[in-house]
Amino acid sequence: MTIDKDFLDILACPKCKGELALTEEHDELTCEKCRLGYEVRDGVPIMLIEEARNLDTAR
Repeated sequence: MTIDKDFLDILACPKCKGELALTEEHDELTCEKCRLGYEVRDGVPIMLIEEARNLDTAR
């Protein structure tokens, strides 16, 4: 399941309000400014800062 392009365009990082990018696998939205990754579960982005993955640590 993918995220609609129009929906993706209005989403912003909850921490810095910066732009988010969808990974090639469509399983995560990433913020390069904060270096956080927000999981996408069943097409729904989980936009909770406390559940975000730090992109600087190994998966």
